[in-house]
Amino acid sequence: MRREPLTEPLLTLVDAQVRFGSVHAIRGVTLTLHRGERLALVGANGAGKTTLLRLLHGLVPGSGRQAHPVDGRPLVAAMLFQRPFLLHLSVFRNVTLSLWLRGVPAAERPERAMQALQRVGLADLAQRSARALSGGQQQRLALARAWALQPDVMFLDEPTASLDPSAKREVEQLVADLAADGVTVVMSTHNLGQAKRLCTRVAYLEQGRVLADLPVDLFFDPVNPPAAAAAFLKGELPWQ
Repeated sequence: MRREPLTEPLLTLVDAQVRFGSVHAIRGVTLTLHRGERLALVGANGAGKTTLLRLLHGLVPGSGRQAHPVDGRPLVAAMLFQRPFLLHLSVFRNVTLSLWLRGVPAAERPERAMQALQRVGLADLAQRSARALSGGQQQRLALARAWALQPDVMFLDEPTASLDPSAKREVEQLVADLAADGVTVVMSTHNLGQAKRLCTRVAYLEQGRVLADLPVDLFFDPVNPPAAAAAFLKGELPWQ
């Protein structure tokens, strides 16, 4: 099958290692994230998905990480956690505060914040307390807060794990829309259907190692699935 040529790299890990005391959380991971990719990280609980996301974002100390400039400027990244941390402020203020922390000039913050809230369908709730939103609305606010930063890459840690089916569909659609705008997406998920719907590439982790890293159609090939992930896939895919 013909593959599109890879674009310029955004992030590279070379034999990356992360330790927490005696725990070796990431072991010898080498991968490159390219502009425009949508990478799903899959694996059992404790496989290292969240730690790998945090390493890629630079939130945990580790070896082997290199961020590449984008159009001559530093890489801009944002992260969405499974349970977003929202301040006891209005929806609008939660977004403008993130812009202030990023160093966006004060004159630009209100317009960028409202654009982001309109994008996720929360403009009418701009003055409501962020903590009063439903779970799905809170995730949409977290996406708006991240998108307002105009990131090159977004890291999503199980973004729909605690949501009901309707809210899950809303968040998935927003993620797909952001990716269509050119934002590179890296997400951890236990939902393999979600990985197939949203991503172009899948990396399978086990005990802190990446054992398979393939285009999404090859990873989910029902005839010849990756041997390294065969046991995991047999437990998840109905045709196995």
